Amino acid sequence: MNVHEYQAKDILQSFGVPVPRGDVASTADEAADVARALGGDKFVVKAQIHAGGRGKGGGVKLADSIDEVRDIAGQMIGMDLVTHQTGPEGKRVEKVLVAEAVDIHQELYLGLVVDRASSAVTLMASAEGGVEIETIAAERPEAILKEAADPAVGLLPFQANRVAYGLGLETAVARQFVSMAMKLYKTFTESDAALMEINPLAVVGDGVLVALDAKMNFDDNALYRHKDIAELRDPTEEDPRELEAKEHELSYVSLDGTIGCMVNGAGLAMSTMDIIKHYGAEPANFLDVGGRATAERVTVAFKLILSDPNVKAILVNIFGGIVACDLIAEGVLAAVEEVQLSVPLVVRLEGTNVQRGRQLLAESDLDIITAEDLDEAAQKAVAAVSAQAR
Repeated sequence: MNVHEYQAKDILQSFGVPVPRGDVASTADEAADVARALGGDKFVVKAQIHAGGRGKGGGVKLADSIDEVRDIAGQMIGMDLVTHQTGPEGKRVEKVLVAEAVDIHQELYLGLVVDRASSAVTLMASAEGGVEIETIAAERPEAILKEAADPAVGLLPFQANRVAYGLGLETAVARQFVSMAMKLYKTFTESDAALMEINPLAVVGDGVLVALDAKMNFDDNALYRHKDIAELRDPTEEDPRELEAKEHELSYVSLDGTIGCMVNGAGLAMSTMDIIKHYGAEPANFLDVGGRATAERVTVAFKLILSDPNVKAILVNIFGGIVACDLIAEGVLAAVEEVQLSVPLVVRLEGTNVQRGRQLLAESDLDIITAEDLDEAAQKAVAAVSAQAR
């Protein structure tokens, strides 16, 4: 689960991490009121959406007066902000963060992530803050310093200290960096975060380190332990199909391809997506119906897939184990009749009672393309999409 920048900053501040003073606003007048309460004559107005690259898209602007804050906020709120992470359709801005402007002397990058390679929470830092860390990782990976925390003891001060001096920080700033890194690790682990980025982490005019930006997302499976964080979820920032899938205990992620996938098991789903790409097409989604592929769940899954206008064919790849293939076939047939399928459907079944399941599909009067293995199924699905394009 992602949260907005202002929410992430509130969480960081509760753990003692310094952030610029500011508040969120939903209207231009509210934004002006925030600026008035802050005082001063320089402010930054930041669009609040779940995406990076806001500055390049016009979602971060400086203001020299309260009236200018009002004008900028009025332009931002309600706009569709397009960045490299939103796609061409952009995301609607519903709120802005108005914060005090600070005198920046140096920009750094500081992040924490669950590193699958080392099976540890890893601290990452770079002296090149304020730009996309992905670009640095691709072009100059040596510019990123890393320290993996031992799960048994956590991040140790000497590790944070090693990173601080690797960044070439002055002694006073290095001490602050170590303190902040330890607080961020505590925040990360105690809130069950999956990702945390401070970009930029700035050295401001008085030599103090401040988190100018903050990005956090959290492990959905741990949210039951953090009701306060779960309440920060913003449904308007999430794909409506993914929200509906969660309500029916389906694992669904929307993608940009043309072949809708319905599979039971995350590993099998990934393999299905891989083989679709292997044969020259792109999956439209990741969808795992789980081990309880009932007629109702299959029907909901079909509706989710078909709600994507980019879907030109559907590939169902089910391994019958807990639920036998004949029951799955019955569910597929019932679902197809209910949703009035309008795109080619390829079904591959394997496992318990597979022959009976295939027989049910073959004897139906519905236009279903069957396949005996995944390779054949993927080729047929790709061919169906190609035929429509001609």
